[in-house]
Amino acid sequence: MNRLIAIQNRYRTYLCYLVLFFISVTLFAQKQQYGEEYIFPFQGQHVHSSSIVELPNGDLMSCWFQGSGERNSNDVVINGSKLKKGSKTWSEPFLLADTPGQPDCNPVLFLDAKGKLYLFWIVVQANQWERSILKYKVASDYMQSDIPKWEWQDVILLKPDESFEKTIEEQFNKMGSRGLTWAEYAPKYENMILEAAKDKTKKETGWMTRIHPIVLPSGRILLPLYSDGYNLSLIGISDDDGATWQPSLPIVGYGNIQPSIVQKKDGSLIAYMRDNGDAPGRILESTSTDEGYSWTAATESNIPNPGTSVETLVLNNGDWIMVYNDLESGRYSLAVSLSDDEGKTWKWSRSLEMESNKDGSFSYPSMIQSSDGLVHITYSYHIKGNKTIKHVAFPSKWIKE
Repeated sequence: MNRLIAIQNRYRTYLCYLVLFFISVTLFAQKQQYGEEYIFPFQGQHVHSSSIVELPNGDLMSCWFQGSGERNSNDVVINGSKLKKGSKTWSEPFLLADTPGQPDCNPVLFLDAKGKLYLFWIVVQANQWERSILKYKVASDYMQSDIPKWEWQDVILLKPDESFEKTIEEQFNKMGSRGLTWAEYAPKYENMILEAAKDKTKKETGWMTRIHPIVLPSGRILLPLYSDGYNLSLIGISDDDGATWQPSLPIVGYGNIQPSIVQKKDGSLIAYMRDNGDAPGRILESTSTDEGYSWTAATESNIPNPGTSVETLVLNNGDWIMVYNDLESGRYSLAVSLSDDEGKTWKWSRSLEMESNKDGSFSYPSMIQSSDGLVHITYSYHIKGNKTIKHVAFPSKWIKE
């Protein structure tokens, strides 16, 4: 009997050690598959609105705007940094764009089908978002040194025609007025937007970048744009590899800006957008069935949004991934979610950042999937007056764990 008890005790001890071993291995594996680092040390200047891209050799490049503020600060420039493949340390930041005496904001990095590197960004005229000018640079030689050798720079001029205001009027009529007014004698919100839409100068200026372009199977490039003046979105369309651009019809709604576009298996497109309108804060959605030219009126999803940027991707395995502030107000929580049914449901979520005391601000994420399958996200990391851009990387299965 004593011998049997001793064997049982040894067996229990063995099981305990085995369980502890598997827990340790699991925790170690989770730690190994998730990586994070700051692109540069904490500093006091305002750094915001980053973008990330993978280069053909596996290096990563990120960019952001930096200065003493945003649209009201004329010292704001576009800076960048590179992370060599296999390295854990980003290069010293370098200058990518600077329009002297004007704020440069909202940069977006993009690699086209021919391997050319694009930098899209805005120059804020008169220190007003609605007066912004859309610019871009192109480089073929960007592998030899950190700073790309830009071979071309130009302004993207979009000229929405009469269908712009017609679409706005039709979509607002379909949605029905929300009665958004500031006083009994003030005109309705919808009427003010429609009146501005008839102004040729207003509708040709102020279109701003924020989210990565998407390339459709046809080769069409869709550049997501938005206007703070109109509080709605538009898509820049190029069918000649970025040589020329035409505007889509507007994506009409109540504060639907900064669209992130994904394509479904049936070819239709969904744009997920920041909610810059009235409460409750929700990610807004719109669909297109003609390769991004016309869009349905923006509707609310059930996903919370505090008026901050969101980005969505279709992963190599067909799942969709979204990175966003999972709150109705505040930017102290940043999460990633996965969908295996093309956005009908988002079954898995995991937190990237969460400050329970609500001190931090983690926002404006930019996301890609690299050639090795890892998901890479950069975002503004602001806490207690210290600011940097943070980079995280992980396999998508990490979200399910």
